[in-house]
Amino acid sequence: MGDSKNTNKPKVNMPRFNLTWLYIIIAVTLGVLWFSGQEGNYSKQLTYTEFKDIVNKGYVNKVVSYDDKSVEVYIKPQFVKTVFKKDYTKVGRNPVMTVVVGSQESLEKFLDKAQEEGHFSGTIVYDKKNDYFGAIFWNIAPFIFLIAIWIFLIRKIGGGGGNSGGANPFNVGKSRATVYEKGNGTRVTFKDVAGQAGAKQEVEEIVEFLKQPQKYTELGGKIPKGALLVGPPGTGKTLLAKAVAGEADVPFFSLSGSDFVEMFVGVGASRVRDLFRQAKEKAPCIIFIDEIDAVGRARGKNPSMGGNDERENTLNQLLTEMDGFGTNSGVIILAATNRVDILDKALLRAGRFDRQIHVDLPDLNERIEVFGVHLRPIKLDSNVDVELLARQTPGFSGADIANVCNEAALIAARHGKKSVEKQDFLDAVDRIIGGLEKKSKIMTQGEKRTIAIHEAGHATLSWFLEHANPLIKVTIVPRGGSLGAAWYLPEERQITTKEQMLDEMCATLGGRAAEELFTGHISTGAMNDLERVTKQSYGMIAYAGMSDKLPNLCYYNNEEYSFNKPYSNKTAELIDEEVKSMIGSEYERAKQILSEHEDGHRKLADLLVEKEVIFAEDVEAIFGKRPWTSRSEEIMADENRNNGKKEEQLASVEEESIDSDEVVSDVESQDKTETTQV
Repeated sequence: MGDSKNTNKPKVNMPRFNLTWLYIIIAVTLGVLWFSGQEGNYSKQLTYTEFKDIVNKGYVNKVVSYDDKSVEVYIKPQFVKTVFKKDYTKVGRNPVMTVVVGSQESLEKFLDKAQEEGHFSGTIVYDKKNDYFGAIFWNIAPFIFLIAIWIFLIRKIGGGGGNSGGANPFNVGKSRATVYEKGNGTRVTFKDVAGQAGAKQEVEEIVEFLKQPQKYTELGGKIPKGALLVGPPGTGKTLLAKAVAGEADVPFFSLSGSDFVEMFVGVGASRVRDLFRQAKEKAPCIIFIDEIDAVGRARGKNPSMGGNDERENTLNQLLTEMDGFGTNSGVIILAATNRVDILDKALLRAGRFDRQIHVDLPDLNERIEVFGVHLRPIKLDSNVDVELLARQTPGFSGADIANVCNEAALIAARHGKKSVEKQDFLDAVDRIIGGLEKKSKIMTQGEKRTIAIHEAGHATLSWFLEHANPLIKVTIVPRGGSLGAAWYLPEERQITTKEQMLDEMCATLGGRAAEELFTGHISTGAMNDLERVTKQSYGMIAYAGMSDKLPNLCYYNNEEYSFNKPYSNKTAELIDEEVKSMIGSEYERAKQILSEHEDGHRKLADLLVEKEVIFAEDVEAIFGKRPWTSRSEEIMADENRNNGKKEEQLASVEEESIDSDEVVSDVESQDKTETTQV
């Protein structure tokens, strides 16, 4: 019976509560309070003359005088129709008239006189005017102000970032990922990513799997759950991810690791859950987390935070979502970092990030490809040699090369050129490596001479040391924080021998050795050289095992928060002794070579003082041909010969008065042939 009674009860559809109902209740309450101060249903404004007239006629029953000089006049019931010209049904039970008087004293005198004459027999009330609305406002205004500040702060905290719903203060736990829907990805494709053939192949395979999964699954393969892009800054990790977004015809979620971290406890974990919830709804899809080390740092090693660190909670939730009991079928995670050594080991294991894709600095051939990409929009002169530019930028990342191309275009535009020439690119490389040229820096002749001797020492030693980097030019024009510099064309090496490192160390010490030999004193100009040599020697002895007394030992420690040296104090003393011995022997070797070529060094220093910038040809004119020729020097020599042949042929054209168009065409064809042979 009870069940039947409950079943037969009619359903009551109650309206859902929202903020609109609250606003209506507040408005009704204020309206009731406003009108509650009015005793009559109908009011009429009188002049003071009309007021005196109805009082003298005996119509007035009650007079209420307020402190703001306003007066309310109530009419006797039998005279309401006479005064208002309306029936009770239209004016209410207790209509009122209002009038403004000059002062309460004058009103009192008038009413006393009317009472004496028998015109007024009602009551007189003196009262204080009550402003109900004002009282209510000043009582609730502080609360309204505090609520407004709270809503403003919540919106600021929860605002911004993609689909975070910043306008709603309760969306602070929502994901901030930028979503590229299917067919609306970025405009970057794999054609815009030069070099990095191995990394491109890895991510292209992921894209191919999303497009044609049956090609792999029919053989029993499974889609990789995640891929981690690892490499130095500027090598193109984020660019690869953008290319994946442009190539893959699936939804793409992009965000930074710092987007998870928030000042509120639990917000980061909530955003992780919301991100994967959205991704599962749009699967198959890709999630890209840039700079994942912001949230993926190893747990339990931060000495400044406790066990309830918000970042650790976020990482725990990320680990659970990536490979927990739940399923993430069709959701691939791409991440990028340049600090893979500090990431949590649980994050790096197979099943979360199945692949680590190394995006290294480009080698020579890859730099040529990168230059080709960034030179597309630039108007180039015919004398620009891309291979030479690639050789002159060893260790440059893709971002550095893009900066070189842009800087060269700006330099050419600054000089009013119609195209970007070879010299503009060389100036751009100098500008990026050495800094802005400061020809206005004031130096005495003695300082200028000392700097010239110092730089000539570097140039001399690099010319006579077999494994030293080939010299391009030497300058004593100040750039950035340096007073002079020597530019080299280093070889592309995959491994470096001890002999090569010792020759480079000796050439680096050539500046200080030249100062001591030829000026009789040493200066602070060699501080950068000494810093480089000291670091290099410590690395050779403590890490590379290139010491006679500590052979084949490596004391490298990769633990970020370890405060213990991996060797004893006695070993530390031995390392210091070996470093002093190595640097001392190379310093003496540098002085010996400089003493053997004292005349050539002096001529080189004099030429530097005169010209301020000298090139490898000037050094060759003083010392003769370098005893050891590298591949880089052969290319430089071939290019110089090509330029010389062009000048000779053009000069012969002018002398013999031959048709210039034919000769120029002949020269260009010969140039292409010789470049191909090189």
